[in-house]
Amino acid sequence: MGSAVAVGPTTQGGRPMTQQSNEGPAVLQGDRKAAVTQRDEPPGGGKRTPVNQQARQLELFCKSADDSSAPAPEADGGADLPLSKPAPHAVPLLQNKDKRVSPATMEEVTQQLRASFQKVASNRGAPGPDGQSIDEVREHLEELLPELTENLLQGSYRPGAIRRVWIPKADGSQRGLGIPNVIDRMVQEAVRRVLEPLYEPTFHASSHGFRPGRSCQTAIAEAKGYVEEGYEWVVDLDLKQFFDQVPHQRLMSRLTERVGDPRLLVLIHRWLKAKVVLPDGVKVGNEQGVPQGGPLSPLLSNIVLDELDRELARRGHRFVRYADDSNIYLRSERAGQRVMASVTRFIERRLRLQVNVDKSAVARAEERHFVGFRLRREPLDGAVEVLLSKRSKKRIDERIRKLTPRNWGSSLRACITQLNGYLRGWMGFFGICTGKEERTFAYLDAHIRRRLRAIQLKHWKRRVTMARRLIKLGVRRRTAWRRLYEGRKSLWALSHDPAVDRGLRNAYFAERGLVSLRDLWHAQQPVIDAPVQLSLALG
Repeated sequence: MGSAVAVGPTTQGGRPMTQQSNEGPAVLQGDRKAAVTQRDEPPGGGKRTPVNQQARQLELFCKSADDSSAPAPEADGGADLPLSKPAPHAVPLLQNKDKRVSPATMEEVTQQLRASFQKVASNRGAPGPDGQSIDEVREHLEELLPELTENLLQGSYRPGAIRRVWIPKADGSQRGLGIPNVIDRMVQEAVRRVLEPLYEPTFHASSHGFRPGRSCQTAIAEAKGYVEEGYEWVVDLDLKQFFDQVPHQRLMSRLTERVGDPRLLVLIHRWLKAKVVLPDGVKVGNEQGVPQGGPLSPLLSNIVLDELDRELARRGHRFVRYADDSNIYLRSERAGQRVMASVTRFIERRLRLQVNVDKSAVARAEERHFVGFRLRREPLDGAVEVLLSKRSKKRIDERIRKLTPRNWGSSLRACITQLNGYLRGWMGFFGICTGKEERTFAYLDAHIRRRLRAIQLKHWKRRVTMARRLIKLGVRRRTAWRRLYEGRKSLWALSHDPAVDRGLRNAYFAERGLVSLRDLWHAQQPVIDAPVQLSLALG
């Protein structure tokens, strides 16, 4: 195995030049690509290459016993890297002298493979570029695990390519997800299980994204506490295409501080450099970024942004971070503008990331969207209300329209069953809203019932049938005929007619299983047991 050699500017004697303070440590020579990335190349900095010219990932459980000794094909994730430890000058000095290199080893990773596959299988993900489904891997799991373990321990395992999938975002743009092969997801999950206990205790307490025991609700609870203390102005920072812009060199330098097994470092580096298969079948090289979609990417993103958390804490700021969204709470707009400028410089110069100026702003907390909520402090009593953001209201309106189309072809009960699943999940997330949003929940309930009335009228088709059904439901005969035939009303207009409201009342839908957002919200509120007043017996 070759020794690690620093790559970068050198003197005439061949010695490496001093790095700038904002640069990461030198990388292994085997990690460096020979080609220079051009500006007009596709996202990720790599060159387009036809699929048929790329080597495929080793299909471990598809080989026969005769060819088991055949050499492994060339890796998709980059050149074969040396497994020796990096040179001492390639590792940045630790600020805390008590930190020690962790005992995380590849042996621990191999012990987690079986449990990791069960976790990956429970997520029921789609196949990667190789087309192998979870069921196919499960069928050959017993013969796969020994060979996979041997390849990992020997350092000969080669990650496969990543399938790119585009999903729409609320602002009309698209977010790129990377779907690795099932085997790669299993190995990534095993690595995550080994590394997470080492990093999780040292992450900052104000980081809430992709961490066990933390969620959007805990992030809002901490932010609410800052607003209650009088920090009503917020510096809302959003990183531009964060998962696609993470510098590999800085990430690897952070991992080198804690991970001592070079086999793990090389494996992670191969994942970062794995080719990306675009929807048109072309493979693209990946020179920066962490593919969003693998089990390991959330942990790697927190490792990168933990440096930002430490810097904000060193400056004494009150902040909350969820993934790449950070909110810094201050007392005045002037202080917010100053902090926005200084933190932006730190992010762009030190972390080599970009701040999305279109989505970042300095404003009052009630004007900003943070993980679906906004915070407003009442001027009279100082209580802080947790409210739905405008974006969240718009999203649920759009979702309700999709779940209750006018041309619903199945039964009304089937529509209600599908709708209930979404409403329960939605309230499970937004149930932390305070009492000011109770009216919003009541409005959404009424809107849902009106759309269901329109579907029911559509199923009855003719107005004669509508009148007869409404009469059976308790509407007076004269009222039913008059309201249905008075003027030329559309089904949407009839859905809010007094006669239809009386016939298809709230109890009509409750009997068919429709849940109420307002009732679900009340069920999630804590019950306050008031002490019973003592009474004295008279006489």
